[in-house]
Amino acid sequence: MALQIAIVEDLQPDAQRLQALVRQELGAVECGIFPSGDAYLQQMPARKDDLVFLDICMEGTSGIETAQQLRRADPEVLIVFVTSSPEYVWDAFPVHPFDYLLKPYEEEKFRKLAAELRRVLCRTEPELEVRIARQTVQLPLRKVLYAMAQNHFVRVVSEDGECRAACGFAQVEEKLRTEENFMSCNRGIVINMDKVLRFEDDCIEMLDGTRLPVRQKDKNALFAHFTQYQFRHMRREL
Repeated sequence: MALQIAIVEDLQPDAQRLQALVRQELGAVECGIFPSGDAYLQQMPARKDDLVFLDICMEGTSGIETAQQLRRADPEVLIVFVTSSPEYVWDAFPVHPFDYLLKPYEEEKFRKLAAELRRVLCRTEPELEVRIARQTVQLPLRKVLYAMAQNHFVRVVSEDGECRAACGFAQVEEKLRTEENFMSCNRGIVINMDKVLRFEDDCIEMLDGTRLPVRQKDKNALFAHFTQYQFRHMRREL
């Protein structure tokens, strides 16, 4: 099935150039062009995009505001911001973009981005296999917010709700930490760094509002690890 891609760009020549690069590097895709954030948002409920290129500076609803609404509707869609003003990329940080493209587009840089996009969009999704009651359930790791030891169970909280897995915490921790986005912030607690709202002095606040304690003796090292992960995955082209 062809990838569905949207280009939200108010300058037609830039949109057409980007569309040509997309088709050149990503092959057979369904690629729609929208002249504004408002135009895209009107059509968004009927779409299921795998990837959205968003111009940051547009008349009406900006690219960042468009991304905020898109994220609420689809937390997993890949967002690539495009801009000729790199100072705006920091404003876009809270919506967790996949990457940024600077105008004018350079073919070599787009080729490298396309390789990363193909790797992510075509990879097999890792899952956490846990035993719940008498059933074995596979939980997509990308949806897991955190896991924590709780008596003889492991409480796993995901975007789809929470469950109590009948297994040892060490088993769950080992599986989660095979993915670089998971970090142990305290004894018996593993978090998904992609689901963190803010890292405070004594706790980490998750996107669902849960505040989880930070191991105080290691807080500086944990904060450094979290910050390095965030910057590494911004992959800015400045």
